[in-house]
Amino acid sequence: MSGTYRRLTEPLVREAGGLRPATWDEALDRAAAGFSRVVARYGPRAFGLFSCSKSTNETNFIAQKFARTVIGSNNIDSCNRT
Repeated sequence: MSGTYRRLTEPLVREAGGLRPATWDEALDRAAAGFSRVVARYGPRAFGLFSCSKSTNETNFIAQKFARTVIGSNNIDSCNRT
């Protein structure tokens, strides 16, 4: 399939045998569980978030609000200051 790309139409989750299709609920639950494990083990300062200056102000606001309020981290940066 060299040179041909197919767009993903569903989330994939990693298991021992590789990646498999999953529901959005399962994929989001796994992502949330992974964030929770990192914060529980290493603290909120172990979490960092990088947002894009080409995103809307609203999207960047939600990203920083998530990092600060939900995760408890001030490790937030973006490319808009370069």
